[in-house]
Amino acid sequence: MKLQFGKGSFKNVAVALLAIVFGLLAGAVLITLTGSDPLAGYAYLFKGGLMSLERFGDTLATSTPLILSGLSVAFAFKTGLFNIGAAGQMLMGGFCATAVGLTLDLPSVMILPLAIMASIVGGAVWAFIPGILKARFNVHEVVSTIMMNWIGYWVVYYAVPGYFKGEFLETESRAIPDAASLKVGWLSQLFNGSFINLGLFLAIAAVVLIAFILNKTVIGYELKAVGYNRFAAEYAGINVNRNIVLSMMIAGALAGLGGATLYIGNASNIQIGVLPAQGFDGIAVALLGANSPWGSLLAALFFGLLYSGKGFMNAMIQIPPEIADTIIATIIYFAATSVLIERLLKRLRSRKRGQ
Repeated sequence: MKLQFGKGSFKNVAVALLAIVFGLLAGAVLITLTGSDPLAGYAYLFKGGLMSLERFGDTLATSTPLILSGLSVAFAFKTGLFNIGAAGQMLMGGFCATAVGLTLDLPSVMILPLAIMASIVGGAVWAFIPGILKARFNVHEVVSTIMMNWIGYWVVYYAVPGYFKGEFLETESRAIPDAASLKVGWLSQLFNGSFINLGLFLAIAAVVLIAFILNKTVIGYELKAVGYNRFAAEYAGINVNRNIVLSMMIAGALAGLGGATLYIGNASNIQIGVLPAQGFDGIAVALLGANSPWGSLLAALFFGLLYSGKGFMNAMIQIPPEIADTIIATIIYFAATSVLIERLLKRLRSRKRGQ
């Protein structure tokens, strides 16, 4: 598929880069206030995620669920919806994948595709309910997706100890068999023992597929048209309610697949009492990536690098890992206020012309 970059794309890249620069500058101030050298801190931060083949693989693995959760949120944004329920959809997708892995005794070539499909269906079903509520009764998707997050939380909280209890702890499921895991020996060995897994390839394939759907298909055109102006789309003959439900289900399917990469990829079981933070971080990924599939991919890789390196930064020069979280939060803030950055860019361009 040919990538096309227009004027708007370059503007989005400029805004994202400025948001990152401002975030890193704010982080430098905070690191200085802790009495440490910000240049050394950032050197260790980025070195922590890239210093070896193993750490690079771990960074890619850390980024994988973020790619899919960010893609889920970005897709919903593109179609005029705010999918804040990616965390619950990831949890249910991961739970469905885990349930298949622990229930069926089949060879890997059969059980792994079934587990992946179960995660996609689980996430799509969990997003279908907010979609139908939005389409039929105009219930705001922010409210309904938040409620679905907590319903999913309590479903897993009950089901794991009741049906898939671990051998030693009731707070986690049994470990999934190797046949149902996205971890494969050859890939891990390629990255010197990293926990990188096949989920990365699934995430990249999802990015390519969503970019194709949005930019090259009639369905994508209709979904974006509904997002831009649902009343104009309805006047043009587009079935708005159907597209709202379809959009939420696709977003949920992406998040559900992200749950599979998290629970049967990066991990080997599912724990109760925890909503995956990657679902909420997907909002940040989508904002920094300007709601673009390719932008979300790059933003997720950047955040994955920060997450992987912050522990190394703390270990080497005792800079609190919360500094990295603050940097991420600052980047999100500037990405969310992209209008202000665009105004700054316009002012700089006008001054340059005036000289």
